Amino acid sequence: MKKPQKWTALWLLAVLAAALLTGCAWQGDAETGPESMDAPKEVQQSEKPPLPDKLKTNEAGIPILQVYQVDEEQTAEMDLETYLQGVLAGEMKNDWPLEALKAQAILARTFVLKFCTEKESKYQGADISTDVEEAQAYDATGVNERIEQAVRETRGMVLSYHGELPYAWFHSHSGGVTERAVEGLHYENQEPGYTKVAQGRESSLAPDDVKEWSARFSEEEFLAAAKKAGWQGSGKLESLEIGQKGESGRAVTLRLNGQPVSAPELRLALDAGKMRSTLLTELKADNGGVTMSGKGYGHGVGMPQWGAYGLAEEGKTAEEIVGAYFRDVTVETLW
Repeated sequence: MKKPQKWTALWLLAVLAAALLTGCAWQGDAETGPESMDAPKEVQQSEKPPLPDKLKTNEAGIPILQVYQVDEEQTAEMDLETYLQGVLAGEMKNDWPLEALKAQAILARTFVLKFCTEKESKYQGADISTDVEEAQAYDATGVNERIEQAVRETRGMVLSYHGELPYAWFHSHSGGVTERAVEGLHYENQEPGYTKVAQGRESSLAPDDVKEWSARFSEEEFLAAAKKAGWQGSGKLESLEIGQKGESGRAVTLRLNGQPVSAPELRLALDAGKMRSTLLTELKADNGGVTMSGKGYGHGVGMPQWGAYGLAEEGKTAEEIVGAYFRDVTVETLW
């Protein structure tokens, strides 16, 4: 009688083990809709990206940058952490929640290293600049103790995607849902594995004109912008409608007189401060012009800054915040 009991016990243990393994299986998939950051996450193996070959480091192991300062029209040498303080103050308000600032610092640091790995500054002799058209915003006058703390507490931290530096995309407000790079940015390469459609989770404190917007354009300026954005049509404005949409609902193309034009490219050509997003809620041509309305502010890819604010309000850490908007990434400390 003892042997059957023994084998029965072993069989029950095996069944329980199988059930536990099944219960731990990954369930989330962006293809099924916008992801919640509370969904289970796959555990990624820690892999540190290499530093750009062209950058030297100081005794503390921090990369040294030659930074062209646009306002002063000269190049200055500074360590990356010092440069990052000015970037953080330029990209996010210095009184925001600390964890939101830290999340922005991680992305900003990743951006700098990615830039130095792949690109050359248009300013001779510089590794990067304070020119927002080339790199990130920069405001050394906005640096305060909170900015310094955010940079200090994330020292050397970057995003890693399987040992490589990802494009650390961010924007102001997603309008409630983020988008992938091909649809949101007219990204012409293959979609990176680390982008995803996710809930924005923006703070309710975001200004009304960031949450929603409206704009009016004359027919002349709209057609000129469309041609700049690659529109192949001609003639006066006869018809206008949304063409292809991304998973988030953003317009990928508009159809102008039956001919497609890239919505992200048109946004830049029209003025990204007026056509604030491609998450359109209204689009019509009438009375010699174009009226449009939409949600959010920015291209919608990666981390929405007001989303970082909202998640920080919920008590999320910087690492949790960036993980909410990028897939299969880890935060690595390089120095």
